[in-house]
Amino acid sequence: MFVDMDKLVKGNVVFGDSSKVPIKGRGTILIRLKNGSQQFINDVYYVPDMTSNILSLGQLMEKNYEVHMVNRQLELLNEKRQLLARVPMSKNRMFTLNIQTEMAKCLKACVKDNTWLWHLRYGHLNFGGLKLLGQKKMVHGLPVINHPDQLCEGCLVGKQFRASFPKESLSRAKAPLELVHADLCGPITPTSFGKNKYFLLFIDDYIRKTWVYFLKQKSDTFEAFKKFKMLVENESGCYIKAMRSDRGGKFMLKKFRRFCEYQGIRRFLTVPRSPQQNGVVERKNRTVLNMARSMMKSKNLPKELWAEAVDCAVYLLNRSPTKSVWNQTPQEAWSGRKPTICHLRVFGSVGYVHLPDQERK
Repeated sequence: MFVDMDKLVKGNVVFGDSSKVPIKGRGTILIRLKNGSQQFINDVYYVPDMTSNILSLGQLMEKNYEVHMVNRQLELLNEKRQLLARVPMSKNRMFTLNIQTEMAKCLKACVKDNTWLWHLRYGHLNFGGLKLLGQKKMVHGLPVINHPDQLCEGCLVGKQFRASFPKESLSRAKAPLELVHADLCGPITPTSFGKNKYFLLFIDDYIRKTWVYFLKQKSDTFEAFKKFKMLVENESGCYIKAMRSDRGGKFMLKKFRRFCEYQGIRRFLTVPRSPQQNGVVERKNRTVLNMARSMMKSKNLPKELWAEAVDCAVYLLNRSPTKSVWNQTPQEAWSGRKPTICHLRVFGSVGYVHLPDQERK
């Protein structure tokens, strides 16, 4: 029933006769409404010793739910005034709710349906994207997928929705490395297993391929940019002509500015507190984090693996369709070769090391 749970939350539920039962966690449940849509109910206590589930009307009202009791019926509406339940009063003057949850259905589908397996392998990429990859033959090794768009447990917990950034910048580059977008994300808690606290994204505006670098501190940004510049210029034979970033201190260092001047790289800086001006990389940042969270949540992985999850998300997104590149993945647009994805496995799966016979003792 729970889509996520914090098992560190403890306490007791006290009844009228002073008896107590222990609380062993608090989380979020997902229910299906009468119109078929889904609704989260947050801050639900997990009390496994109780024989029945109890819904506190007082706490629901504190969270802006509405409760109407008319003609021996109880109506429960959410903050958008959508009807969640209409329940008649029983003989013992109780209101018994039959709540339909969605988790068991999603998890069962993930195990039995091969299309769900590819959804997981591809970092919870939506089914529309998987279908497009197969139909347009944009990668090697992916079967044609025709499946209605649905969400699994990892999607529901990991993907956080917010107001979107502008879909396109005012002007678009016309060649590789003509414009590069950059953004630093962090500090992230906890520190990764590699002792990193930040990740730095670079996106080519023309091809939309993404590169990621993991940093222990903000001051490492300049060295990461020099490594990135050397890599992409050697691979492409082109030169970085311009870079767009915010005005964060890591991008405004004197040595950073001088380096760009000597290399002939123009700088486009966003207005303070206006991330939408660099919407390409800000939007990618959100997509990468959503995908990384979904992969980690679906496998219950430790939070210290966030860097590995982000690295995997960037790898997968470079092999995923984008509206900015016609009938190609960013990886193919960059390298000129259609990527193969036969090697993909679900992130977080158990792996085994194989040693050749001659190396075994």
